[in-house]
Amino acid sequence: MLVGMTTTHPAYLCPVDGTSSPVDAYAWCCPVCRGPWDLAVDTSPVALRSLPRRVNSLWRYEEALPLSAPVTSLGEGRTPLVALTPSVSAKLDFLMPTLSFKDRGAVMLAELARRLGPERVIADSSGNAGTAVAAYCARAGLPCTVYVPEATSPKKTEQIRAHGAHLVRVPGDREATALAARAAADEPGTFYASHVHNPYFLHGTKTYVYELWEDLGGRLPEAIVVPVGNGTLLLGAALAVAELYGHGLITERPALIAVQAEAVSPLATAFHAGADDLPSASATAGNAATATAGPGNTTSVTATTLAEGIAIPRPPRARQILRAVRESGGTFLTVTEDQLRTAQLDLAARGLFVESTGVACWAAVGGWSDRSVVVPLCGAGAKTGLAPTA
Repeated sequence: MLVGMTTTHPAYLCPVDGTSSPVDAYAWCCPVCRGPWDLAVDTSPVALRSLPRRVNSLWRYEEALPLSAPVTSLGEGRTPLVALTPSVSAKLDFLMPTLSFKDRGAVMLAELARRLGPERVIADSSGNAGTAVAAYCARAGLPCTVYVPEATSPKKTEQIRAHGAHLVRVPGDREATALAARAAADEPGTFYASHVHNPYFLHGTKTYVYELWEDLGGRLPEAIVVPVGNGTLLLGAALAVAELYGHGLITERPALIAVQAEAVSPLATAFHAGADDLPSASATAGNAATATAGPGNTTSVTATTLAEGIAIPRPPRARQILRAVRESGGTFLTVTEDQLRTAQLDLAARGLFVESTGVACWAAVGGWSDRSVVVPLCGAGAKTGLAPTA
């Protein structure tokens, strides 16, 4: 057993076929179905009254976390919650050490890797997750290689290199990048710091909701709105809501509202079609001329969006994401490229310069007034600059 674990026998668990693996093994996915892991871990209720005396970072929720006593922390978490309208508030997660919410999960992966002591750490990303993993691996003294799509923002790749990581640009899109990284992850002695496949990342992102719960005095808003590509923030939010409700710390569960760019919206299309999962890869390949772009729409398979961080054509946790949104009573919304541009400028006029992926939720719900809503501002505008005009 690794020192600092919060349960006697933590284990990876496949949600599809029940296969398990100890967390001190380097199996980055289920060996049977090749799908992502969940984590079998015990959590305890967090006492709201005890929190003011604790460390001012996400590690204050120690009863809910699968690791304790971190070495790699950079003080991540505890980001401000500010009102944008009488009913909509924003959580400023771009004010993290690496300027994106991905720090919440990356610190968990780096801390776990530090305890395992691999020969190398591999990550893949459209930019922000790779930056976060690179930074926390630097903090942990771990060699790190980050795979990114060739079109990744130069400002993000510069940040990755600045943290000492080896950068590999992969020709093609985000899917091609993931495939290249997974091939490298199968090499012996490699820890795959996958923000998609490794559930420790989700146990980091769930602290987003624990912070909302604390800041709102032991309750949650009526709706939590999150951008969704691979779904790591949404699934972390669902995990936190389940824990808080299960421990009796909240009496009502908020609706989870998922936002995708209209140009790349496979999950929104599946949700509104009543599907439990995405079409099989073979079925998609059989109609290679088009790809779904939103309810009732189609677009080229090479479609791109200003919201590069959520431009994921086949998220591995699609089934879990769709189920989490449905079970919460939530829905999927899509936003156009013009809406993204307008939302970025609107937030900047309010004093908040956020990258174009990070403004997607504000673009979707900025005018809502019928219920209390929180949106995340996930990444700093300095990472990509202002979105170009059409």
